Amino acid sequence: MLVGTIVNTITVIAGSLIGMLLGNVLPERLRDTVMKGLGLCTVFIGVTGMLDGENALITIISIAVGAVIGELLDLDGALERFAARLEKRFQRPGGRTSLAEGFVTASLVFCVGAMTIVGALNDGLTGDHEMLFTKATLDFVSSMIFASSMGVGVLLAASAVFVIEGGIACLAGLVAPLLQQGNTIAEMTVVGSVLIVGLGLNILGVTKLKVMNYVPAIFLPILLCLFL
Repeated sequence: MLVGTIVNTITVIAGSLIGMLLGNVLPERLRDTVMKGLGLCTVFIGVTGMLDGENALITIISIAVGAVIGELLDLDGALERFAARLEKRFQRPGGRTSLAEGFVTASLVFCVGAMTIVGALNDGLTGDHEMLFTKATLDFVSSMIFASSMGVGVLLAASAVFVIEGGIACLAGLVAPLLQQGNTIAEMTVVGSVLIVGLGLNILGVTKLKVMNYVPAIFLPILLCLFL
């Protein structure tokens, strides 16, 4: 149980630590260039993930309702306040990216997508870890690249990987019927990918979206797919 989740979490931690060490020796000019490249790659990841959906109405309703929920709960503000306390201890000198931005960006990139959901379901239902092992390899490389420019926030995203994948695996018997209803997984991926595009635009400095306030939208397709 949870073997795939644990391996994926460890690879994110290892990749992040290596990336942070590399980032500490990179000059500021090079770090800024890498950061802009990450922004472009993040947009690309989001755009490719947006192509799997079949019902645009689900995405629109999910984003709109999710934004209302996130704003009412002030998820972005809560994360920023928590991150501010941690940054006093962990943020490296001269860091251009906030801990919260690194955490949210990495968490969405690592946790949104069919590989996360299906891999965790397989991990919990059948003990098949192959998909999560494959994802772990991809996340190891990604975490190194992200952490080299975004710092310790990427390392903390390992906790999101463990909680989300582990939660799905542990509750696989209960959530599998919901997630396998219709096109639910694909629609969740589309909504999450829209947020990833927003993150990419934030990294590039094009927008200043409070992406954390939109995160509840990712889970709304579970309900909407039952009716639409």
